Amino acid sequence: MPESHLDHHGAGLALVRLPGGPAAEEEPVNELSRREVLEAAAAAALATPLARAEGQAAASSAGPPARFLTAAELALLDELTEIIIPTDDHSPGARAAGVAGYLDGRLAESLEPEWQATWRAGLKAVEELSHQLTGKPFLQATAARRLEVMTRMAAGEADPRSPPELFFKELKRRTAEAYYTSKIGIHRDQEYKGNVYQPGAYAGFDPR
Repeated sequence: MPESHLDHHGAGLALVRLPGGPAAEEEPVNELSRREVLEAAAAAALATPLARAEGQAAASSAGPPARFLTAAELALLDELTEIIIPTDDHSPGARAAGVAGYLDGRLAESLEPEWQATWRAGLKAVEELSHQLTGKPFLQATAARRLEVMTRMAAGEADPRSPPELFFKELKRRTAEAYYTSKIGIHRDQEYKGNVYQPGAYAGFDPR
């Protein structure tokens, strides 16, 4: 049966099959479509420590060490961004593009303490929701239970009220912005070639 997955329009949920169904609960959630995330990127352009997160922070990403966030927070952010824009058959996802590290750098360089506090509080809200729904820290939950947490966060995106819902809207927008301004997002996902010569005659616009 298809499982509900995140709709990157933020207007509800889409249906995407989890690999292998219930028997594959431990597999990473990595089958989100990215077409709708691009629309969010275009619009963007015009702590609860985890017991295992210190090791996962280094293992989950080849990016630089944390600058503003703790290693545990960075590991959590890395997983959240990869769920939003995962690696698929077309191109690498947010983790390969270093999205979490980029966002951490932006936070480290920010002169707005309130914005920094918003992100730290948002990540804490994710952990609290995960404990509420799964009884575990987010990274220790199965792929299906992590999806349940993200789905709950996304459900109120059109009119966010709770801390996890408010954070999800910011997280999704910043993830899309970071990914689609990265080398992987521009050249691998969108296959942008730059200004290249197009052979053949160009007829131009005919108003008739």
